[in-house]
Amino acid sequence: MDLDALVSRRQGGWQRLSDLSRQRRLDGEQADELLDGYQRVATDLSMVRSTAPDPSLVTHLSTILAGARQRSAGARSMSWAGVGRFFVEDFPAALYRLRWWWGLTAIISVLVGLALGSWLYYHPVVENTLLSPVEVQQLVDVQFESYYSEHAASSFATQVWVNNAWVAAQCIALGVLGLPVVYVLWQNVSNVAVIGSLMHQHGRADVFWGLITPHGLLELTAVFVAAGVGLRLFWAWVDPGPQTRLASLGREGRTAAGVALGLVVVLLVSGLIEAFVTPSPLPTWARVGIGVLALLLFLAYVFTLGRAAVRRGVSGDVDESFVAASAPTAG
Repeated sequence: MDLDALVSRRQGGWQRLSDLSRQRRLDGEQADELLDGYQRVATDLSMVRSTAPDPSLVTHLSTILAGARQRSAGARSMSWAGVGRFFVEDFPAALYRLRWWWGLTAIISVLVGLALGSWLYYHPVVENTLLSPVEVQQLVDVQFESYYSEHAASSFATQVWVNNAWVAAQCIALGVLGLPVVYVLWQNVSNVAVIGSLMHQHGRADVFWGLITPHGLLELTAVFVAAGVGLRLFWAWVDPGPQTRLASLGREGRTAAGVALGLVVVLLVSGLIEAFVTPSPLPTWARVGIGVLALLLFLAYVFTLGRAAVRRGVSGDVDESFVAASAPTAG
């Protein structure tokens, strides 16, 4: 198909549909013209996609169609019902559908962290290349424990929440490139392994586990979820399956965006635990128990609501009406 000829012949109709979409009031004749124009442009988009998928033209036509669809259907407004549906169906369904990605990411990361921590523990000379003896002693005796109580709980919770959300956002945003996600994971796992080995070497293992477990179980799980979703985004264009790479990447990208929004709430919970429970005077068993309970509730949320939603056909992708319409194509 000659794209230049198509653009030359159809440009006027495309512009007319775009103008109608931006017009504040439409009479009956113009409303009919909007619907007719929408069908013609949708057909043009289908032809372009199936015969000569020029990315810039596909984007241009999709944008025009999105505007026309919004104009004809009216603007959508956020509702509490939509928020509830997201947390009861869409978010848990996405987590359940992608469970193997973030589950394996979590298992591999934990095994690597334990292996690295064990190696550092049995090779204490390595700590001299990381910190001076004075810095090590300061870390294990004061800094690690005081970190959780040196700031007001409310401001500390906000700080932790923002930092963890940033780490999760990096994993998802950089997921399409693949390797940056592995690097972010390595940074987090290696930091925990180094501090854990130092605390064990200096007889402070009880302090280490008593302080990191309450919030760390849920916090690290959220990071592993973000990393797993990011890696799935990378694989979407490496192996798109029966879809085109653009369609596969679009589907997983929309799902990843939804997961990112849901993780904001998960990380808020872990941040509140880290600020109010981890440094609290509660006995260690109680603080650890709260951390374990938070993780179990998250897993129950995924494997009950998520599994049920997936069985009803929910995938975690946005509603079909939000996706740019396209007619069936041969290929």
